[in-house]
Amino acid sequence: MTPKTAIAQLRTLGDAEKAAEMHRYHKIDRPYLGVANPVIDAQVKEWRAAVDLDERLALAKGLWKGNTHEGRVAAAKLLTQARIRPDDADAWELIVSWVPDFDAWAVADHVSIAGQKRLVADPSRLDTVETWITSDHMWTRRAALVMTLPWTKQNNPKPDDLAIRDRVLGWAATYVTDHDWFIQKAIAWWLRELSKHDPDRVRGFLAQHADVMKPFAVKEAGRKLPG
Repeated sequence: MTPKTAIAQLRTLGDAEKAAEMHRYHKIDRPYLGVANPVIDAQVKEWRAAVDLDERLALAKGLWKGNTHEGRVAAAKLLTQARIRPDDADAWELIVSWVPDFDAWAVADHVSIAGQKRLVADPSRLDTVETWITSDHMWTRRAALVMTLPWTKQNNPKPDDLAIRDRVLGWAATYVTDHDWFIQKAIAWWLRELSKHDPDRVRGFLAQHADVMKPFAVKEAGRKLPG
């Protein structure tokens, strides 16, 4: 399976009218094929079954380089897997190499979901993510929060997981005066998800930082707080 063949398969499943709608919606100038996410999922499932890990990494790399919207989404989905064996650095390093190319939320979020799996598999990789929080590239800073969302979701976190929660909340605290909509939304997203499992930490964060956050972010962050 080559990237060229993969894109040709996606193109046959596309719709020109839908492609135009997607272009207008995402507002980023790159080729759109008009393929829905469930269709991409089905194609990726077939490709993953047909190739070994090295071939899958090469396919993902080529699809990303091709710069179609659906190709980049498919590249991310090829690497979205809880267990990759062997889980050496190659998949993680490929994901990291894509972060500076982020320019819109949809592709960024698909890649970040793949990144979440690799971070949970090896939390030492958070050391790399921590370097992103001072980036000049907004999407890189945002990815530090989106990729760490799994640590908002545990009902019975271990001490190491609680330490990671506090670490990421520390990153978020450095973002609160950045009023870019996507940064404020990411802070609110992290806090909202955490509030379902650890409301006291969210209340403490908001008590300290709500006065400098955007009002919509404060409201969203507290929307799921109990009582």
